Parts: sequence; C-alpha cells; structure tokens
Amino acid sequence: MLALEDIRSDRELVNEIDWEMTPEKAVSLYLEWGNGWDHLGRMVRSPEDVSYYFVVYSWDEGPVLHLVRRDTAGAEELAVIQLPPELRQRFQEHWGGHKGVYGLTEEIEQWLKDELGLGVTTH
Repeated sequence: MLALEDIRSDRELVNEIDWEMTPEKAVSLYLEWGNGWDHLGRMVRSPEDVSYYFVVYSWDEGPVLHLVRRDTAGAEELAVIQLPPELRQRFQEHWGGHKGVYGLTEEIEQWLKDELGLGVTTH
C-alpha cells in the first residue's frame, strides 16, 4: 500500500491521475456492459486502458481517500490516505453524513493537489 509520500515522489504516477474521474464515471467507462464511454467522449478501447483516480470512501470510520487503479479487469486499491479532521468533518456535512463512495469535493481535491506538490489551482 502506498503512502502519500510515495505517491508524491512518483511523478509519473502523479501525472497519470485523472482528476475528473469519479466513481460514477469509472462504472460507465469500465463496468457497464456495452457502454465503455463517458459523456466527454472518452472510451475504453482495450485492456491496456487504465485510469488512476481518487475517491472518498465513507463507510467504516468516516471519510478517507483511496487511490484506485482501474482497468477492464477490475480495480486495485493503491493507497488509503487519512484526511485532516477538519476536512473529514466538512465532507460529512457536505454529504449529510451518508455512507458511500464519492468523488472528491473541490476542497479535498485542492488539499490533495497541495499535498502532492501540484501547486495552487483554481476551478
């Protein structure tokens, strides 16, 4: 399992992260039989097509980040990253405390990009 520091030091991996990918888009691209494309025109064409993306997993002990590698064969969890307490709380408030797997909020995405050394970004 990778730590945040491991991801930060692997610039090739950092550059492969799809910041637009969400759990819903991943299902559309990789799991829905006969679909394999999203509404941005991206399409999975072969087993070599791979996505790396973060999700917020909010089931067991509150929200944590998971780095996922997904291809046509399935998903592999590469890292589990704890969020700072204030981000955890605001995430729970944002989703009304519901459990599930979610895409990143803008605030968590910005925090994560800062932690990975990607500098200041805006939406």
